[in-house]
Amino acid sequence: MSLRSLPPFSAEQPDTVFALSSGRPPAAISIIRISGPHAHLAGEQLAGELPAVRTAAVRRLTDPASGELLDEALILRFDAPHSATGEDIVELQCHGGRAVVDVLLGCLAAQRRLRPAEPGEFTRRAFANGRIDLTQAEGLADLIEAETELQRKAALRVAEGGLRERIEQWRERLVELSARAERLIDYVDEEDDEGDPTLRGDCAEFRADLEEWLCRPRAEPLKDGVSIVVAGPPNSGKSSLVNAIAGYERAIVSPVPGTTRDHIELPLALGGLPVVLTDTAGLRDTEDEVEAIGVGRASALAASADILLWLGDDPAPDHPRAVLVHARADLPEREIVPEGRTAVSAVDGTGLTELLADLTSTVAAMMPGEDQIALNRRQAMHLALAVNSIAEAECSADLAVLADGLRLARSEFDRISGRLGVEDVLDTLFNRFCLGK
Repeated sequence: MSLRSLPPFSAEQPDTVFALSSGRPPAAISIIRISGPHAHLAGEQLAGELPAVRTAAVRRLTDPASGELLDEALILRFDAPHSATGEDIVELQCHGGRAVVDVLLGCLAAQRRLRPAEPGEFTRRAFANGRIDLTQAEGLADLIEAETELQRKAALRVAEGGLRERIEQWRERLVELSARAERLIDYVDEEDDEGDPTLRGDCAEFRADLEEWLCRPRAEPLKDGVSIVVAGPPNSGKSSLVNAIAGYERAIVSPVPGTTRDHIELPLALGGLPVVLTDTAGLRDTEDEVEAIGVGRASALAASADILLWLGDDPAPDHPRAVLVHARADLPEREIVPEGRTAVSAVDGTGLTELLADLTSTVAAMMPGEDQIALNRRQAMHLALAVNSIAEAECSADLAVLADGLRLARSEFDRISGRLGVEDVLDTLFNRFCLGK
């Protein structure tokens, strides 16, 4: 059978790209994906006639230059725009030996108009072609990086379009409010809203709905782990407590003050929830230059912690989630427990179970619910700007200002979904993806 040759290059067409989309060989099966305007022709160069669209078929793969048999593989074909990337796609499910994969990738690289894909390029093309929006791309990135079941479920909800659907609902509601405001400008003689007395109230109700979303737990604690910082003066039992919580000797314990000079981070799971436990230098005035640096870092970490375990005396630092710990409770001189403190001993285990239960419940309250969509920092920032625009518009007696505020809010929704002004975040996002995704 004679094969069609690749057509002349057109600057208006995007490159056709290919990559290994499965794990690195050796493996039982490897998947090589080709996407772009010449994907079908490139597939024919290797496999001959392709199967019908969305149909799998076994084909003998041969070297287009020599005719040598390379492998026997399962071939799938997808036609634009109904494919993962919105472009023509061919997938080769070949044997997963290193030599097989290398020779197939080499044959693809030798074809004109084809090049290896960059990290995340298949997903980026799906975004550019409208198959997914920016929130779904972010969800896919989080899904790839998910290490816990809770992270997987949260990322999957966003990747499957849960947030996209919500933004579309918000946008439709905002368009309706904007249309009402514009109609008043066109048909009401004086700049008041007598022709639509409920408009401002409906704007306020809509803003309240958005504010409720801003109050929900964010995605970052679930993804990065809740930061729990152990702080206090030297020799207050910080390192011993860190080791007891971790369940192994990680921090150096010594009676010499100032042993811990820099912070130590331990990623852990409390009740299946991700946390980062941090041991810090003892807080005190010191003339030692190196220790002073550690003390400064300890103070900054304590201030920025999601949860602060304070092992010092009163007054405790002003922190919204401070847990006051009466450490070394096994010592005779520390038998009396001050009010409001949790007595804990890393030596005999006193209070550890209760402390861990309290921490777990506090961490759980900071995580999104099992069926709840969590906003990330970027999404929450634009949603907050939308809320501010609506709030400022409500306060103005000028209908033109009201309409403009609603328009600005709509543009923030478009930034969340990627319709507008997201070029600065695309490279950072898609560089998180692996080759072939």
